[in-house]
Amino acid sequence: MSHPHPELGPPPKLPEGGLRITPLGGLGEIGRNMTVFEYDGRLLIVDCGVLFPEEEQPGVDLILPDFTVIRDRLDDVVGIVLTHGHEDHIGGVPFLLREKPDIPLIGSKLTLALIEAKLQEHRIRPYTLEVAEGHRERVGPFDCEFVAVNHSIPDALAVAIRTPAGMVVHTGDFKMDQLPLDRRLTDLPAFARLGEEGIDLLLVDSTNAEVPGFVPPERDISNVLRTVFAGAQKRIIVASFASHVHRIQQILDAAHEYGRRVAFVGRSMVRNMGIARDLGYLRVPAGLVVDVRALDDLPDDEVVLVCTGSQGEPMAALSRMANRDHQIRIVQGDTVILASSLIPGNENAVYRVINGLTRWGANVVHKGNARVHVSGHASAGELLYFYNICKPRNLMPVHGEWRHLRANAELGALTGIPKDHIVIAEDGVVVDLVNGKARIVGKVQAGYVYVDGLSVGDVTEASLKDRRILGDEGIISVFVVVDSTTGKVVSGPQIQARGSGIEDAAFSAVVPKIEEAIAKAAADGIAEPHQLQQLVRRSVGKWVSDSYRRRPMILPVVVEV
Repeated sequence: MSHPHPELGPPPKLPEGGLRITPLGGLGEIGRNMTVFEYDGRLLIVDCGVLFPEEEQPGVDLILPDFTVIRDRLDDVVGIVLTHGHEDHIGGVPFLLREKPDIPLIGSKLTLALIEAKLQEHRIRPYTLEVAEGHRERVGPFDCEFVAVNHSIPDALAVAIRTPAGMVVHTGDFKMDQLPLDRRLTDLPAFARLGEEGIDLLLVDSTNAEVPGFVPPERDISNVLRTVFAGAQKRIIVASFASHVHRIQQILDAAHEYGRRVAFVGRSMVRNMGIARDLGYLRVPAGLVVDVRALDDLPDDEVVLVCTGSQGEPMAALSRMANRDHQIRIVQGDTVILASSLIPGNENAVYRVINGLTRWGANVVHKGNARVHVSGHASAGELLYFYNICKPRNLMPVHGEWRHLRANAELGALTGIPKDHIVIAEDGVVVDLVNGKARIVGKVQAGYVYVDGLSVGDVTEASLKDRRILGDEGIISVFVVVDSTTGKVVSGPQIQARGSGIEDAAFSAVVPKIEEAIAKAAADGIAEPHQLQQLVRRSVGKWVSDSYRRRPMILPVVVEV
């Protein structure tokens, strides 16, 4: 198995007749999925998603793929294929289309409806091409065939990309639920047919490669939900992804059966469920769904609220309810259902919300104590089955952290794929398919691009480090006025601290040290304010470290008069 090395340099020119695959997100992480395919000078992009920030990225709203490697080649992009409508696959599209709004978007009916609604908020009207399973479309030099796959959102598609260099199949996110709610199966006969034709490179979802066996059917959740609904004495509040149409359908069915009304809470939930209902993907009995304001007139045991926030997002409805910062107040006896998985990295945030809800008296039902979620990603048993059907010549695991990619590669090897034909790459690692063999040839820039409010890309790792220091250690500001002629201290030092845990009176001990450092600098002929600021920073920093074993941010200001 080949794998990336830190010493990789820029890739060479793509050989004539070769196909280049450059993942810009989704490898070594769960989210930010984006892969660029290049043939004969033209580019096809599959997915363009976002990654949600973790605790060590304070203030960040979203994390985007780095578009640097394609920014000067946007005129060569013939289209963006969107495999399905989850944020980690479509959330970055508005930011890419800001740079070139006329790149065609290619996807299924629901996927395009979700991205069009998102783009409307960005005031972008995209060019779209609606496709469905069984469709085959020529997109520049790429012959794309679309295959139905089952996932935790309707209308998900895999794509087979044919070029003279060979056929590449990208699964997108998929599983092999044999009893899906919408009766839309992963099209194994189509994958078998592609396998017989000859799949030169298979890019496969790795998220559950470490999980043995098969994913339970989605419909298994229905009985659990009925049990919860039957036992609930007051309101039921369900938190789910705003795109999980199948899960919301089960909630609606249970609410209808037990005589409850449903209200959607949260802008994205209201928008997405409205789209799903209008397109026929969500079946809503007449009178079941009401406006949230109408719930005040209903008894608590006839109410179901469906909201966002299943991942502990601080500004989502459920987190605000847990913090008593929402119009809906959790009371003793409410039942809260977290109908989703835990995305790696979100565990602390989710359990913080669970604790907050429990504190106010809610009965919280989650994956840890009831089967209220099944995964949307194929487990090891399904992947083995899939490889034996597809018989790929080369394999490249995608969509997963390193442990997932490695586990998926091992599964491929067990089914007989030669180890030297299995490529384990990471974001930015360039893979060329030439003469039927896939191999790593170089690496391009593919770092994190942070979105903070209206700012895109302005937040750097250095500024995040500053934010972490401010959050963990606080800040100390030092203001000193010196005589520009003599270099002596005229006023100050005035010291203020916020969040450092050091009492203001304690700073009297460091004032003589600052004055001594400035006096010594004056004697040595050092009078430039920037140099004096560094002296003040070092003096205060050493004193804080020696006295308190802390490292707050120190902001010295030296003014000459």
